[in-house]
Amino acid sequence: MLALFSLEGQAQSAMRYRRMHLEDYEDRTIRYGFLFAAPVTRFNIKYSDAYVSRDSAHQLYSPNKVGFRVGFIMNTILSEHFDVRVTPAVSLYSRSIESKYPGGISKSEVRESTWMELPVLLKYKSKRRMNSRMYVIGGGSFGIETNVRRREVAGSSKLLTKNRDLSVEYGIGFEQFFEFFKFAPEIRFSHGLVNLFEPVQGNTANIGIQKLRTHTVTLYLNFE
Repeated sequence: MLALFSLEGQAQSAMRYRRMHLEDYEDRTIRYGFLFAAPVTRFNIKYSDAYVSRDSAHQLYSPNKVGFRVGFIMNTILSEHFDVRVTPAVSLYSRSIESKYPGGISKSEVRESTWMELPVLLKYKSKRRMNSRMYVIGGGSFGIETNVRRREVAGSSKLLTKNRDLSVEYGIGFEQFFEFFKFAPEIRFSHGLVNLFEPVQGNTANIGIQKLRTHTVTLYLNFE
């Protein structure tokens, strides 16, 4: 008899542990939340013909650098499997171009910037299994630099870039439902479509560059 009571108690405990949270989550069409993210970003460089013929640098590259992003989430539920998500955010970036010259000499040109970004994404989510499910996401993002610097005078060695960007984004995430909120870690990839490089008349410091496009891999922590 004691064994039966013990088994019944264990079964009840297991049922409590597997209780479905936020069962009415899909009943509301629009859901709001916020996000924190750590983007790892760099420039994709397309070299100019002058890189071989006129540039004295024997190596020209853009290293990965970690930034920071914070933003809001507005998620519209379209159906059982599809959502539309808009995530306006503020991002802090520090992208750079590294040049190495013979004799061990190196030079770094850094572009520190703050961007307002507006991703619009389509989300496909799997069937919910108790308190968890997977999803994939994809779409586009428009960004504008908010701390636009004055253009440098001709002959400057500063790295200049345009202040508007358009990118393609896609990723994968995992949703976990808790009693009062939903938490979703997500990995997202972003490929810039706009050539951000802005040459300056008379500036020979970056003659080896023809195009600069952004490339970013971001870890998101989403809360709804």
